[in-house]
Amino acid sequence: MPGAEALASLFAQHNAPALATLIRILGDFDLAEDSLQEAWLSAARAWDSGIPASPIAWLVTTARRKALDRLRRDASGTRKLAEAARSMPTFAEDQFELDPEVIRDDRLRLIFTCCHPALTLEARIALTLRTLGGLTTAEIARAFLADESTIAQRIVRAKRKIRDANIPYRVPEAHELPDRLPGVLAVVYLIFNEGYSSTSHESIVRRDLCSEAIRLGRVVVELMPDEPEAIALLALMLLQDSRSAARQNASGEMVLLENQDRALWNRAEITEGISLVERALRMQMPGPYQYQAAIAAVHADAARPEETRWDEIAALYGRLAEELPTPVVQLNEAVAIAMAQGPQAGLDLMRPIVGLEDYYLFHAARADLLRRLDRLPEAHAAYELALSFATNPAEQRFLRRRLEETSL
Repeated sequence: MPGAEALASLFAQHNAPALATLIRILGDFDLAEDSLQEAWLSAARAWDSGIPASPIAWLVTTARRKALDRLRRDASGTRKLAEAARSMPTFAEDQFELDPEVIRDDRLRLIFTCCHPALTLEARIALTLRTLGGLTTAEIARAFLADESTIAQRIVRAKRKIRDANIPYRVPEAHELPDRLPGVLAVVYLIFNEGYSSTSHESIVRRDLCSEAIRLGRVVVELMPDEPEAIALLALMLLQDSRSAARQNASGEMVLLENQDRALWNRAEITEGISLVERALRMQMPGPYQYQAAIAAVHADAARPEETRWDEIAALYGRLAEELPTPVVQLNEAVAIAMAQGPQAGLDLMRPIVGLEDYYLFHAARADLLRRLDRLPEAHAAYELALSFATNPAEQRFLRRRLEETSL
């Protein structure tokens, strides 16, 4: 029997593609998941004498047999049994072969189904992590500090919505992609952001979620290699993730970008990220993720804080604001201009921004610029506002220290 570590590696590599194909064949999320789980149990025993040439095809064949056996035992499964029995012309059961293009298409179908706009955002995230990430319900609940029953209900409701609303299990047509792809990328980036800037976990960075989001990003790029925004999102996550080890000190306090030990930055991720940015930009189809990735690349390119090209970053934020005119982007542009032209210039640009009254980073950014101008009472008041909205313990500790430093 393969060791636990070997099986875990095989699971991570082959479970999602096998599940995607089974969902197409069986037309039922739960039946596909249950039968695939049984197939893995069989694999743990059968693969003791060697891993098959095509593990995905072996799993799909075995799981399909188990699903058909289950449907035969279930009188209510007669219709599904007939449908499933007709739906497997792809490969002969004794040959264990499966066309790579079929696997690719099935994975794309699964991605777009899990991220369908008819589902709530919370359901999309949970279903994506469950089916594409292979995480258990308990693991998803722990990742988002949620009750396991809540996550289970989200997944159940999502599957029911897909069934009852007849959400098509297919890749969107070419003319639909501009509307549908951003939703997929948004789900992946939300998973990454919860890992990179955890809202309530003790640590700022959740390595498990960051790694899973990057893995999902790689899957999307592998399946859609000509989509510059997908490439740029992967680049952005790698470049941001490269700073993870330097974002918190030994005492658990947040470390600002300008104070980070850049020797701790992951150079392999930076090199790959910059290469991906360049690849996306060469396609000459600019988009929001490309501008954000380009900004992250400029930061990563600076060996020392004082070498950061803030004028270039401010210009990129200006372009991003044209594509994505949100208050958060306006705030980031104001901060970049403050670093390029001085704190007062940034404060002037922050003054008219609305919609960030409950956003702790807005108040923290104002406080920092006021502190740099030696306007300590105003800075202290802004830090107090920031602390009232911050939820991460590490960020709260940082803000309390700033409050002490600005006390008169």
